[in-house]
Amino acid sequence: MNKKFEKLGFYPADILMPKDCDMTKWAVVACDQFTSEPEYWEAVEKQVGDAPSTLRLILPEANLKAPNVDELIEDINASMKKYLADGVFKTLSDSLIYVEREQSDGKIRHGLVGMVDLDAYDFTPGSGALIRATEATVQDRIPPRARVRRNAPIELPHVMLLIDNPEKTVIEPLTAAADSMEVVYDFDLMQNGGHIKGYKLSNAQISAVADALTGLCSDEAQMAKYNLSGAAPLLFAVGDGNHSLATAKACYEEQKKGKTPEEYLALPARYALVEVVNNHDDALQFEPIHRVLFGVKPEHLMAEMKKFYPDCYEGQGEGHVFAYNYADKSGFITIPHPEKQLCVASVQTFLDKYLKEFGGEVDYIHGDEVVDELGSKPGNFGIKLPAMGKEQLFKTVMADGVLPRKTFSMGHAQDKRYYIEARKIVK
Repeated sequence: MNKKFEKLGFYPADILMPKDCDMTKWAVVACDQFTSEPEYWEAVEKQVGDAPSTLRLILPEANLKAPNVDELIEDINASMKKYLADGVFKTLSDSLIYVEREQSDGKIRHGLVGMVDLDAYDFTPGSGALIRATEATVQDRIPPRARVRRNAPIELPHVMLLIDNPEKTVIEPLTAAADSMEVVYDFDLMQNGGHIKGYKLSNAQISAVADALTGLCSDEAQMAKYNLSGAAPLLFAVGDGNHSLATAKACYEEQKKGKTPEEYLALPARYALVEVVNNHDDALQFEPIHRVLFGVKPEHLMAEMKKFYPDCYEGQGEGHVFAYNYADKSGFITIPHPEKQLCVASVQTFLDKYLKEFGGEVDYIHGDEVVDELGSKPGNFGIKLPAMGKEQLFKTVMADGVLPRKTFSMGHAQDKRYYIEARKIVK
């Protein structure tokens, strides 16, 4: 490994890439998307057919509650082993991949695929780790994901980490050099996912990335951006895939047990493949993550909300404002003089109490239209939240710790990371 990366918690990796595959059928969107839209995954299944595909290597979370979920997980692990045995993959040794992703809005998002050291990552609120969660981690979302990873010989990443690099010194120099770089892939993504190109970095480019990341950790950089001297640097903030990275951490901690430091530090599971994106990338937009409640009585929920926030009222005013819909009704609620910094925190505080006391389920939804559709069905209640400005992210995490869970999303569902690269996590 390049020694320049040792203090950064981020490294080049031995990246597995499919060979001789239809790449459009190979790449599918992150497993935690379209969870309340099974028809999306049915369309993916139909498009993939019998072709080699990451669809066979992941568990769409729309299937988490399927009666045969244990069988599905066994099939996933078996497919991973079969793909390895059948030579579906080639290995790009000790590599970083520069990614250009055309989004549904036509903008190009730029990223860098490598691996992070899970010993440098901590999702505990208030952690001083180099790699931190940006929002609260829901512990009960880890076990079902761990069931897939625990016996998996390979991993496929949909984790996206953010760096706070307004000077654009880490990833953007690769954009300028892309025409002279080795192309690893270049294809259209299925299901309106846009287009994606990947390029392999040269050794000189890898070294330059390490130097630029090191500069972001300096005390001078911390002072300039956050007016904090002597604070533990926050180099990577988890933008997408928080629970997937937490699952990788949990599985690694399991493997550590009973081993000496020399043994567990050599485990392939110590690392996790990710894509790094600059928070200041012009294409990166923070979208709100909305809520839809299932199995509730909307009028009762509205009444309880007004008890919980006695001064809240229907309509738009000063304070935290969000839209709601149920049956054939829709409108806005204003919570004046909120105690929380963000509207999502005010809403989630109430929902946690309500669901615990009265039952029901909540799903986290991307896109206004989906909320309108699902929220209008009997027994459902839709909540549309305002977006958080992305300039608030690093400063808030540095000052206050993690945000409420599911506070923001980076782009629309079809713009999420698609599974393409893989990495072995067993020897």
